[in-house]
Amino acid sequence: MTTAVIAVSQLALVGVGVAPQLSARLAGDTYLMSVAPIDPMDPFRGAYVALDYPDLRHDDSRSFVEPGLGALDDGESGDVFITLEKRGDVWAASDWSRERPADGPYLACDDRSWQIRCGIESWFLPQDEAAAAEDLLRDGAVAEVRIDGRGNAAVVDVRAP
Repeated sequence: MTTAVIAVSQLALVGVGVAPQLSARLAGDTYLMSVAPIDPMDPFRGAYVALDYPDLRHDDSRSFVEPGLGALDDGESGDVFITLEKRGDVWAASDWSRERPADGPYLACDDRSWQIRCGIESWFLPQDEAAAAEDLLRDGAVAEVRIDGRGNAAVVDVRAP
């Protein structure tokens, strides 16, 4: 009985951990955002591309090894909401706030570490596609991001504009 309770508890924790990504993928609307690469490979995590979103950045800081969207230097840490506006064919940040916007679209992020992170900073792909993805990003690309009504986001594709 104890083993069953532990197993069910672990499954519930996994569900809670992936719920925002699943919600965005299943119920979210699609937005295109300009992206650039940061780091294409990590020997411990496998083939992925760390994505930089120049149009979402809060400040001019940029890490060449750690993805993030800059810092909100207000002496606080926690939830950050990025309100989006359409600029041409892509969406970009128009405001950064600690308060959830009344209407959207917006990204629900946090800055509990030293950078604002929204859960869309990495794009995982098969090992044999990593080099092609790096070339695509270097030449300029857009990320197809699905965002649900609570600001949860997931990257579903990266492609040429």
